Amino acid sequence: MTIRSLFASVLAVLSAGTVALVVTPSTSAATAADHGRRAQPPVVIGHRGASAHRPEHTLLSYEAAIAMGADYIEPDLVPTKDGVLVARHENEISQTTDVAERAEFAGRRATKTIDGRAVTGWFTEDFTLAELKTLRARERVPDLRPDNTAFDGTAQIPTFEEVVELALRHGVGVYPETKHPTYFDSIGLSLEEPLLETLERNRVRKAYIQSFETANLRELSGRTRLPLVQLIGATGAPYDWVAAGNGRTYDDMVTPEGLREVARYAGAIGVDTRRVLPVGADGRTLEPTALVRDAHRGRLDVHVWTVRNENSQLPADHRLGNPDSPAYPRATGDVAGFLGRLLELGVDGAFCDDPAMGRAVVSRHAR
Repeated sequence: MTIRSLFASVLAVLSAGTVALVVTPSTSAATAADHGRRAQPPVVIGHRGASAHRPEHTLLSYEAAIAMGADYIEPDLVPTKDGVLVARHENEISQTTDVAERAEFAGRRATKTIDGRAVTGWFTEDFTLAELKTLRARERVPDLRPDNTAFDGTAQIPTFEEVVELALRHGVGVYPETKHPTYFDSIGLSLEEPLLETLERNRVRKAYIQSFETANLRELSGRTRLPLVQLIGATGAPYDWVAAGNGRTYDDMVTPEGLREVARYAGAIGVDTRRVLPVGADGRTLEPTALVRDAHRGRLDVHVWTVRNENSQLPADHRLGNPDSPAYPRATGDVAGFLGRLLELGVDGAFCDDPAMGRAVVSRHAR
């Protein structure tokens, strides 16, 4: 039995049921056309794998994402002491591994300044790959995803090489994010060289490379033909701009002029969903912005992050159930309806914690 077949029944149920909340194809196609671009169907990006179903950034999670129909699997990349790229949400790993319970590593606990913020814990750059491989992964947000804790202690930290090999074996793409490139450059553990070396050695052709910073993407644009993605938060600024004393923020980046600048080195932007569909003080969605239209006019694709199932992670007008129930925050809301609205607005891809849901909605929408 192939990995994809393991979740075929899940996809079938979603296609038959949940996706009924999506608008009709004729309406959505017309709306997307108003926003330009969209030569290909939107891509489904397995956010840290299938993190709604398995502890994030494990081979278990990436395998589930592939089975659920993801076009791309997304590893966040940080280095080890010996310069090997591994998949972790952050270089501080006390929330995502059992390192705090390992007496032999108690002396590695440290406080560091990462992107201007003091962080205390255990850091990948203080461990060799061999040492990290003795640790076991665990669910990062157990209160939100208690079912995922059943897999705590069963998976190792995967290397980027292992993620790439898995993707190639099953014909899906990879969508790596370089985490904290300015910080890692400062300690002599640059991310870009081992990233490109891994992709080139494995002859990877289906990939995006993403970053919240700008300088490393500009550097990469002269070294690879793979598409680059400028990540844009709902607030704040790229840390390399902050470190250089540049007073601009992500708000400046989403203006028509800012988008033209991004298009000089990147082929897409990856934006917080609120940049496309804002949320008001009451938590409900407001009128959409012009960002998708403006980006498309500037020849940039738009990928949105992160589409999550839980009520607590959705706008108030897409939550379902009894708000007084203790289970309400983690209960599944109208996530299909929310993603459907984003697709109507012409987005070209979505980072989904639940790739089966994303695939079902995109498939229905494309009909």
